[in-house]
Parts: sequence; C-alpha cells; structure tokens
Amino acid sequence: MSFIYVFGAFAAGAYLLQILLGMQQIKHFNQVYQEMKRMGKVAIGRRSGRVKAGTIVLFAVAKDGTILDARKIQGVTVLAKFRPLPNYVNEDIHYIDKYHPFVRKENKLMQQAMENAREIFLRVEAGNYQEEQPASPFNSAKIQLSLWKNQIQTKMKRSVE
Repeated sequence: MSFIYVFGAFAAGAYLLQILLGMQQIKHFNQVYQEMKRMGKVAIGRRSGRVKAGTIVLFAVAKDGTILDARKIQGVTVLAKFRPLPNYVNEDIHYIDKYHPFVRKENKLMQQAMENAREIFLRVEAGNYQEEQPASPFNSAKIQLSLWKNQIQTKMKRSVE
C-alpha cells in the first residue's frame, strides 16, 4: 500500500478522533454548566492560549455575589476536564482580582480568566454588557488588505511630494 494512503487514513482517523473528543468535552462543559446554573447565576471567564493551555473558569454566584461553586478547565488537549476550586467557595466575586491572595497563587492564564469572569459578571450586573463578536477570518483579511493599501498610498504621496 502506498505511503500516501496510509498517511491519509491516519490523518482522517486523527481528525475524526479529535471531533469525537471535542464533542465529548462540549457535552462535559454543558453538564457542568447546567449543574452550576441550578445554584444561581454563572460567571464564565475565559482566556484562550494559542500555544499555552486554554483556560475556562466557572463561578456559580448567589444574588449577593457570594461564590457558591467554582470550577476550572485548563489544558491544551480535548482531554481536559473540569476541576473544582474549593478555595473560592464563599468568597465574594466582586473581590476576585489580581490582588486577591488566592488569585495571586494561580498561573497567569488562570488569573486572566478569573478577572474576565469578574469583569463580565460586573458588567452584566450593571446592565451594560454586550457580547463582542470576533471578526471573521474573511473580514480580518479584508481589513488587513485595506490597511496595506492605505500604507502604500501614503508612501506614494510622500514620494511624489
């Protein structure tokens, strides 16, 4: 059998396995989210890592801002699972920032995810939160091309003058 067929079959198998494990991770996220949603509001903080581990933090929060349950998922692969954060239970979410003693002990991505959860919670609580939609790859390329075009035009104007 040709090497290209074996390689193609291996790549297709790895891709299918990634899809299945990704779907399993999404199912796990939804289960944990629903479980925490029954306790109260859920503050979700995220910090994606391109090469480093991505991080998601979930805080189940009571009406007064007390954290009822806290969990994190952090990892590079789709095999990562939610882990409890017992230190944050009964803490006030309003004070979860980089100066909090427990947050200082966490890694940088975890700190950023926790501050993201707190910031979004505060904005929702204040009533001025609006979901930010990331630019699509097509729109990003279009913007980049227009920037290059403007730079070239500016350089050409300077060289004429």
